[in-house]
Amino acid sequence: MGDYQQQYQRYFDEVEQALQGLFCGQQPYDRLQEAMRYSLLAGGKRVRPVLALAFCQMLGGEPAEALPLACALELVHTYSLIHDDLPCMDDDDMRRGRPTCHTVYGEATAVLAGDALLAEAFRMIAEAPGLSCEQKTEAVGILARACGGDGMVAGQLLDVEQIAANKDELRLLCRLKTGAMIQAAAELGCVAAGASPETRPVAAAYGGHIGLAFQVRDDMLNVTASEAELGKPVGSDRAECKKTFVDVLGLEGCGAVVAEETRLAKEALAGFENAEFLSRMADTLADRRM
Repeated sequence: MGDYQQQYQRYFDEVEQALQGLFCGQQPYDRLQEAMRYSLLAGGKRVRPVLALAFCQMLGGEPAEALPLACALELVHTYSLIHDDLPCMDDDDMRRGRPTCHTVYGEATAVLAGDALLAEAFRMIAEAPGLSCEQKTEAVGILARACGGDGMVAGQLLDVEQIAANKDELRLLCRLKTGAMIQAAAELGCVAAGASPETRPVAAAYGGHIGLAFQVRDDMLNVTASEAELGKPVGSDRAECKKTFVDVLGLEGCGAVVAEETRLAKEALAGFENAEFLSRMADTLADRRM
């Protein structure tokens, strides 16, 4: 496990260093950049960018060439969290152990900070120095599909309107809101590595399975963990009468889903050499306590 933790930390540090260097310029609109950095640098596991770097390296690519794509993923993820916390969405006051962006900077600035992060994500891809025009075009398409009306945003609508009420509907919500971006992270790693098209379905399968496991585990933690452990309010979904996997399957049933999806994710890697890190990553996300 030590080798896995060291490798994860290396990927994490590469991403963190790159993110720390963003949006530091002196501008007339400093407050906007301050709000962007406030949320972007608030902590987190950086699962999506780490996944992109790991897939790239497993397929023989240089993680440095995947770094702009990895950072773009984190910018989009951060934008989604800022908007998710807004009063018109989940109306949360705490995120990652500190006040949410709109609580500190106001709703209007928070909306604009999220908008700016989304736009900057695509600029990062367009200006990625180590990628060809074809790779950049592929990357833009993957990320746009994952975060747009056929992916994360559609899942957010299902969540806000509380449409999901049974297992199949919750799976759809999860596939769109959470799974699409995790799946995109794996696929972007393939693009950065210049890997053959045959690797893409495998990456998508792995990402889809750990995405579902990740969300189901999140629902479990929302019931069993403390606010201090999670860094955000617990039980908020139940307070808003939203159905979760725990409501539908119970904790034991959720544990079984997490175990099965993790097994399927690892099985998807069977044809690859050097897949040990990604296999361990699936296990670690399934067993996480926060």
